[in-house]
Amino acid sequence: MVTSPAPDRRWLYIAVLSRSLATGMMGVLLGIYLASLDLSAGAIGVVIGLGLAGAAFSTLLVTFLSDRFGRRRTLLVLTVLSVIGAVMLALSASVVTLGIAAFLGMVNGMGRDRGAALVVEQSVLPATVSDAQRTLAFAQYNVLQDVGHAAGSLLAAAPALLQRFTTLDAASALQGSILIYAALSSLPLLAYLRLSDRIEVARGPRSPVSPATRRVLIRISSLFAIDAIGGGFLTTALLAYFFYERFGVGIEAIGLLFFMARVANAVSHFAAAWLARRIGLVNTMVFTHIPSSLLLLTVPFMPTFTVAAALFLLREALVEMDVPTRQSYVMAVVRPEERTFASGITHLVRLAGWAVAPAIAGLLMTGASLAAPLVVGAMLKITYDIALWRAFRNLRPPEEMR
Repeated sequence: MVTSPAPDRRWLYIAVLSRSLATGMMGVLLGIYLASLDLSAGAIGVVIGLGLAGAAFSTLLVTFLSDRFGRRRTLLVLTVLSVIGAVMLALSASVVTLGIAAFLGMVNGMGRDRGAALVVEQSVLPATVSDAQRTLAFAQYNVLQDVGHAAGSLLAAAPALLQRFTTLDAASALQGSILIYAALSSLPLLAYLRLSDRIEVARGPRSPVSPATRRVLIRISSLFAIDAIGGGFLTTALLAYFFYERFGVGIEAIGLLFFMARVANAVSHFAAAWLARRIGLVNTMVFTHIPSSLLLLTVPFMPTFTVAAALFLLREALVEMDVPTRQSYVMAVVRPEERTFASGITHLVRLAGWAVAPAIAGLLMTGASLAAPLVVGAMLKITYDIALWRAFRNLRPPEEMR
C-alpha cells in the first residue's frame, strides 16, 4: 500500500495549492473589480462567462491533445496563458478587451479551481495510489485546493490594504490587486518544471474508448451538465456581488466570509472520504449535496448579513463533499488508459455549463432580483442529485465491489 506521496504527486499538490490561491482571490474580486469599471451586472456576467468559456475551450484541447503534446508541456503553456490574460485584465477598461483577456487567461470567476490544468493533474493522480487510497488522495488534493481558496479569499482584502498603506486611490488599488493575481498565477510554473517524465504517457494513436465507458460518460456527463449550469448561477464572483449589493458589506467582510467557506470546504473533503468508505461514493455525493442546496435557498430571504452568512457557511460545509467523491468515482469506473479522456470530457461539460450560466444570472440580477440566480441554481442542483442517484446507484467502483 502506498503510504506517502511520490515526488510527482508532491509537485502536483504544490501546483494546485499555488493555483487555487490565485483562483480564490479572483473569485472574490472579479465581480467587484468589474463593477468598479462601471460595467453593468449583465456585462459583468458576460465577462465572467467568457473566462469560463476560455477554460472550457482549453479543456477541450487538453482532452484530446495533452497526452500527445506532453502533459508537463501542456501545464506550462496553460500557466503562461493565465498570466498573460491576468495582465491584460488589469491594464484595460474596455469591455471587449476585458472579455478577450478573460477568455485567453481562462479567468475563473467560480472562485474554485476547475480549469484545464485540473484535467491533466487528475489523470495522473490515480496512478500514484492504490484503489483503496484513491478517494483519500483526491480528498488531500481538494483540501489543498480549498486551503489555497481560503487564503486567496483573505488576499481579496488587498485593495483595502493597498489604500491604507500606499497613496493609491480605490480604482488603482483594485487594479494593483489584479496584478498581484497575475503574479500568483505564475507560481505553478516552479512546480511543473520539477515534474519527471513519469507523468507522461506513450506517444502514438489514442486507444479507442470502450463501448461501456462511452455509455457511462454519456450518461454521467449529461447529468454533470445540469449540475454545472446550476453552479454557473452560483459563481463566487456573483455571490460576492450579491452580498456586496444586498447587504452593503465591504470587500474585507466578503473576503473573510469566503475564507471561512473554503475552510469549511477543506474539512468536508476528509469527511467525504470517511463517509464514502461507509455508504459509498454515489450515496455520499447525493445525500450531502441536496441539503446544501436547501440551505442555499434560505440565504436570499435572511434579514441580515450575519444570519445569511451563517446559513451560507453551513451550506459550504456540505456542498464540496461531492467533489473528491465524484472525481474518484469517474476515475474508478473507466480503464486507466481512458482516464485523461474521461477527466477531460466530464470537466469540459461542467465548464461549458459554468460558461453559459453567468451571463443569464447577470441578466436575472438586473431584470428580476439579486436573489434569482441563487434560487435557480439551487433548484437545478437538486434536480441533478435526484437524477444521479437513480442512474448510478448500482454502478459501483472496484473497492465497493470487494
